Amino acid sequence: MDGGRWATLAGFVGAALVLAALVWVVGIDGVIDAVRDIRPAYLLAILGVAACWLVLWGLALRTVLAALDAPVSVPMGTLVFAGAVFANNVTPFGQAGGEPVSAYLILRATDREYETGLAAIASVDAIHFVPTVAFAVTGLTFALASTVQLGQDLRFAAVAVAVLAVGTPLAAYLGWRYRFELEAGVVRTATPVVRTFGRVIPKTTPPTAADVAARIETFFDAIDRVAGDRATLVTAVGFSGLGWLAMCTSLWLSLAALGDPVPFWVVLLVVPVGAIAGITPLPGGLGGVETVIGVLLVSLTALPPSVALTGVLVHRGATYVFPTVLGGGVAVALGATARL
Repeated sequence: MDGGRWATLAGFVGAALVLAALVWVVGIDGVIDAVRDIRPAYLLAILGVAACWLVLWGLALRTVLAALDAPVSVPMGTLVFAGAVFANNVTPFGQAGGEPVSAYLILRATDREYETGLAAIASVDAIHFVPTVAFAVTGLTFALASTVQLGQDLRFAAVAVAVLAVGTPLAAYLGWRYRFELEAGVVRTATPVVRTFGRVIPKTTPPTAADVAARIETFFDAIDRVAGDRATLVTAVGFSGLGWLAMCTSLWLSLAALGDPVPFWVVLLVVPVGAIAGITPLPGGLGGVETVIGVLLVSLTALPPSVALTGVLVHRGATYVFPTVLGGGVAVALGATARL
């Protein structure tokens, strides 16, 4: 087993320990009782909503790929996105760790340059941040307008929303404003590193500095094409927003399945804030996402901790386990598992 697989295994062991500790703190008896209260009729609806989320975010990826002259069908776009979710969910640090594998999946599905695939998935990941700001601000506004007390957990959520609301557009502006300087900096930094690895790896010819620069320029050119195409951005953001709405609906239905529905504004706030935990060194944020969402649910509602945690686990079963299994099949079919 190579270093990457050891890191993945260690990540899942860490996630399992976090989840076990979370269940222990909440009380395993209470969680078991809550599981018994699940209404089976809701489970199919939750799975259907999760499938809608996959399709919608697959359409966002398909829209970006079309702008890069790498068209795919709707089913293929959905499957490739599921494969990207699998890569994110089994590698540490979530999207940051899974993007290279996701780019390889796009390469295999579209027969385009690796850099084009990397630019496509990076663009889609950036686009997904835009709707989270709107949803989180909406949820936080309702929270502040209600009788919810601004406790420590809600203050954390408020700070997270503020970071999203200010940091996302600021990063986008600075990245676009200094894109040529950024490209030049990446070329200067990456070229000696890539050439060094090329000399060390057996049976490979180290790329020339011009080769490295050309590949990096291909990546940035693709980013520029997406960023400069207003129609593509509007369409992709629309699909992304509908996908986030489906994900929020999944959590709302998961709690309703336990007989404890919450105001919809609650899930509009906790789902985007919970997604921030995906940057933890746990695969797909497993353990961290559940903890953040569960804590916020208890803080914002009258839900017992056992019910809140059980609802979150049902939701994550549909939006983490289901796409990971489906995407794993896609990754195997496209030969990407060898790169994990």
